[in-house]
Amino acid sequence: MSSPTLHPEAYSAIVDLALLEDLGPEGVDLTTAWLVPAQAEATATIIARRAGVVAGLQVAGAVFNKISPQISCTPRVEDGAALEPGQVLLELAGSARAILTGERTALNFLQRLSGVATLTRSFVEAVAGTSARITDTRKTTPGLRALEKYAVCLGGGVNHRFGLYDAVLIKENHAMAAGGLCKGLRLAHQGARDQGRRVRLMAEARNQDEVRSAAAGDPDRILLDNMDLSELRQAVHFLRREAPQVEIEATGDVNLNTVRQIAETGVDFISIGALTHSAPALNLSLLFAGT
Repeated sequence: MSSPTLHPEAYSAIVDLALLEDLGPEGVDLTTAWLVPAQAEATATIIARRAGVVAGLQVAGAVFNKISPQISCTPRVEDGAALEPGQVLLELAGSARAILTGERTALNFLQRLSGVATLTRSFVEAVAGTSARITDTRKTTPGLRALEKYAVCLGGGVNHRFGLYDAVLIKENHAMAAGGLCKGLRLAHQGARDQGRRVRLMAEARNQDEVRSAAAGDPDRILLDNMDLSELRQAVHFLRREAPQVEIEATGDVNLNTVRQIAETGVDFISIGALTHSAPALNLSLLFAGT
C-alpha cells in the first residue's frame, strides 16, 4: 500500500491555532524568555518511550519552523514506521528558545497522531488474513480530522467519507425523516442525478428487514449496525446472493476482542469510531543533548 500524502494546507492553520493557544496573542513563552539567553543554541531529539507507529513528523517540524525557520528538523524514521522504546524519531538543532517553546505543541500533535496510527495498526493486525479492511468514522477531534484520518492510513486502515459533503449515509434518523429507508435512497439517487454528481450512497441497516429494504434501493454500501455474529452472517449471505455489487460494512461496538470474529463473517469493511475518539496518546519525549 502506498503511503498517504499530507499536504501543508491540511495542518498549517491548525498549527497556528495550537501555537496561539499556548503562547497567547503576544506570542510569549515566559519561562523560556526569562531563563534562556536569546542567542543560546541547542540540539535535541524526540524519542519513543513505548512501541508504536509514528505519525505526524512533518506537523511537528512545522511547529518548530513556524517559531524559528532556522531550526533544523531531521526525521530519523518515516511516518508509518514501527517504533521501539528508545528509538529516535526526530533530531532538532537551532535556537534553544524556539525548541523549548515548540516542545509541548509538537509533542501533542505527534503523540495524538501516533496514538491513532498505533491503535489502527492493532486492529489491522487483528484481522490479517481475512478480506476485511479497517475503516474510520467521522468521530474525530474537531479541527484535526484530516490529520487523524491520515494517521489511520499510516496504521494500515482506510478512510470512510471525509465529511457530510462527499458521500450520502442514510442512518436511522435520516430514514425516519425521509419516510423510510428505501424512499430515502430513491431521494438520494434523484438528488445526485439532479446535480449531475456521482456520489457514494450508503445506508445503515439494523436488522434483516432493513438489509432487504436497503438492497432494494441500490446503494454502494450497506452498513450492518450493531448486529451479532449470526445476524452478520445472515446479512452477508443474503447480500452476496442478491446484491453482489454492494459493499458490506460492519459497524457498532467493535473492539480488539471481537473484531476478528466480525471479519470472519465475510464483511468488506469494519468501521471503528475508537480509532479516532479513544486512541491513547503514544508516549514520546523531547530531550536536550546531555540530559
